[in-house]
Amino acid sequence: MSVTVNGVAVDTDAWPTPQLAAVHELLRQRACERGFTADGAGNADTERAIERTLAEDVPVPEPTDEECRRWYDANAKRFRSGDLVCARHILFQITPGSPVPAVRGLAEAMLHEIQANPALFTERARQHSNCPSGANGGQLGQLQRGETVPEFEKAIFDDASIGVLPRLVTTRHGFHIISVDRRIEGKQLPYEIVRDDVAAELRRRSEARALSQYVRVLAGRAEIEGVELDAAASPLVQ
Repeated sequence: MSVTVNGVAVDTDAWPTPQLAAVHELLRQRACERGFTADGAGNADTERAIERTLAEDVPVPEPTDEECRRWYDANAKRFRSGDLVCARHILFQITPGSPVPAVRGLAEAMLHEIQANPALFTERARQHSNCPSGANGGQLGQLQRGETVPEFEKAIFDDASIGVLPRLVTTRHGFHIISVDRRIEGKQLPYEIVRDDVAAELRRRSEARALSQYVRVLAGRAEIEGVELDAAASPLVQ
């Protein structure tokens, strides 16, 4: 079924999910309503207008020091110096015009194949990965926090598992099959050193909640066909 937002047809093939495509169109229409852009504007102008709309319509409060300390205490393992992960990946890149469902289907099928036979990872990386690391079997070497995009970092650092991760990891670059081959533990960093990082993380989370609520409000006012936005995601904010 095709997706429309207030009668406007949405191109869902250019997005990882139809929900995100519909959310983007909602925000584009809101930016037009605010007078920040116009129908037919180019991609760059549209994205700037959406960013301005979100900045003005979705204020994000600054976390207090008490909130930061409480969150640090509950998530201290995330703030370590010298943690290293030796990892490999296979990237299925998403570019403008890519048939996203087909690319995702290929990636899922290959993930299941590799889970059944992990020895295939190197060969499949060389054959199919859209990352230069594919020529080396997908090897990324030793990675530390801050060296990859947030979604990739979360996937490789948030638990202690070793081996092929059970699910695809979706980033702005596309779909990744990831294998964590080794972990090297570092040292715990005290709160005083990472306070700014904690505050930034809490701002991101607050922003995600605020955007989700904002999208629900916009969706409630709109006529949307072909997709449900009750659980609208927030990866539009990077």
